[in-house]
Amino acid sequence: MFAAGDMAVYPAHGVGLIQTIEKQTIGGIDQSFYVMKILDNDMTIMIPTATSANVGLRAIISDDEVTKVIDILKERDVKVTAQTWNRRYRDYMDKIKTGSVFEVAVVLRDLFLLKEDKELSYGERKMLDTAKNLLVKELSLAKQMDQDKVERQIEKIFC
Repeated sequence: MFAAGDMAVYPAHGVGLIQTIEKQTIGGIDQSFYVMKILDNDMTIMIPTATSANVGLRAIISDDEVTKVIDILKERDVKVTAQTWNRRYRDYMDKIKTGSVFEVAVVLRDLFLLKEDKELSYGERKMLDTAKNLLVKELSLAKQMDQDKVERQIEKIFC
């Protein structure tokens, strides 16, 4: 599915570079692994190639999908649920962990809209930053644009 040098997205960690594909013997069984360096924090992870799709490893989104993400961010006719902040936090974390760029966009949009009505908890503010970072990195690669420019465009949507 991926080759060394490809960019990919790993759920909750974000965009990374597939550095190599290694074979290792674990428990007497030969397995292939993607060795991926996460761009945001220089963390290196190993993902079994056989189960990479199951864990959510995916390619950078296409131009059409970028448009869908922007549409999600622009949508204002949404109802942010009136649940407690910790329940909302868990729901949003579950969405981020799916690895879906669309779910991350929903989290970012909802938190920005919620922020207009009331003060976010510390956890929600961190999650807003995480969702924004995940989107900025992927959209900048998908659109081949500078990250600062993408971040300004996203913030402009909410102003």
